[in-house]
Amino acid sequence: MAIFVSRRFLQAIPTLVGLTVVSFLLVHIVPGGPAQAMLGPKATPVRVAAIDREFGLNRPLYIQYYEWVVQLIHGNLGISYFYNLTVTQLFLITLPRTLAIVATSIVFSHVGAILLGCIQAYWRDSWFDHVTTSVLYFFYSMPTFWLAIVVLIIFSLDLNLFPPGGITDPTGVQNFWDWAAHVTLPVFTLVIATMAGWTRFMRTTMVDTLVQDYVRTARAKGLSEFMVVFKHALRNALLPLVTLFGYNIPALFSGALFIEVVFNYPGMGLLLYNSAIKRDYPVIMAGVLVTGVLVVAGNLIADILYAVVDPRIRYD
Repeated sequence: MAIFVSRRFLQAIPTLVGLTVVSFLLVHIVPGGPAQAMLGPKATPVRVAAIDREFGLNRPLYIQYYEWVVQLIHGNLGISYFYNLTVTQLFLITLPRTLAIVATSIVFSHVGAILLGCIQAYWRDSWFDHVTTSVLYFFYSMPTFWLAIVVLIIFSLDLNLFPPGGITDPTGVQNFWDWAAHVTLPVFTLVIATMAGWTRFMRTTMVDTLVQDYVRTARAKGLSEFMVVFKHALRNALLPLVTLFGYNIPALFSGALFIEVVFNYPGMGLLLYNSAIKRDYPVIMAGVLVTGVLVVAGNLIADILYAVVDPRIRYD
């Protein structure tokens, strides 16, 4: 396993290098820039040129890229043009907040998808299966940002059950319950947006598993239906969901970006959104790089978990 992980890390290096080149070029060729975002309508060629010189944006792109890569090698992600903080400091503030809602969503969505998928598979083609399938397809087809807006309107504006956004109350005092109240709607939105697709995968794999010969043998031995479904069938049915877990980590973060914008949740997604509007190049490029690392890490996690769940898989 150690050799496999090391080999995958080495294989990821060219991918990450290519990602840095493409992201750097795309960010810098988009019309506009930090100077125009700072100056707004008052932007004149002279003032724009002065700010570009201050940030070093008047130099050739290959020199800017080289200096940025040298900084990356030394662990320096750069300094934000607008927040007067290093990018590392900004990520240390915002990334834990995003990880908190993403990790919570992963737990609830996976547990819910496994249980609901197993129940649907066991009572397949029943009225419960058909109704649940229709509801899941409805949520699966909804854009994340639209779903977040609907949840915000219903549970915050109409019913006034939860805060509409942010992370603290107006007094600025925060405890666990206050934090939980503020993150309930973002987590709920992310759970129902991701759980719908995972439940469908779980149902499909469980239906195929329940008709296998070893499941019939377990029933013939007199085992209870609970043991047959949740001990013998579930282990093999989990394999596709385990693979999807690793592959969907980047998708969860991208979904969190829209949700954080709608709920004004001060996480990494809202930071990247505001940085894109302000053309804050160091933050944008660091965010793209972190996302690329998450994709590589997600694929690696999926492979490792697949070997853990299925003892027939070996990477040595």
